[in-house]
Amino acid sequence: MLQCQGAESVAYSPGITFPPRDVDVTTDGRLGSCVDGAGEVTSGAYGERFTLHTGCNDLLGGFQGPRTFTWSTGDTSVIEAAGSSTAIAGQVVTTFTGTVVQGRFLGRPATQVIVLPQPGLLQCLSTGVTDATGTTTLTIV
Repeated sequence: MLQCQGAESVAYSPGITFPPRDVDVTTDGRLGSCVDGAGEVTSGAYGERFTLHTGCNDLLGGFQGPRTFTWSTGDTSVIEAAGSSTAIAGQVVTTFTGTVVQGRFLGRPATQVIVLPQPGLLQCLSTGVTDATGTTTLTIV
């Protein structure tokens, strides 16, 4: 079993506004404080770039795809996951659930939870939301 906690930063270009449009999304995740049953993995990282058709009112749709994690040991894990988001108390909580399909921890189920601040009304009405930073937890059993 592996459990890591860390932070995720997300950049949106152009900024997300109320009218939905195509937005380039760049994620940068840093996982520290990893507890690995074998005592080998101590940290990890991931990063992606993709395009979403989204707006401030529909950030919470479902999605799926692979996410590659690079570990402190130098190897990787590719998790094929599906995710969805819900707005709770001013935060957007996104949960990815899937399976490791390649690399370290092959075949094991994985869950990642990411908590980001919910977009503010004023930002959505003006320049748009261009970035967000929050917390993340990854568990591979």
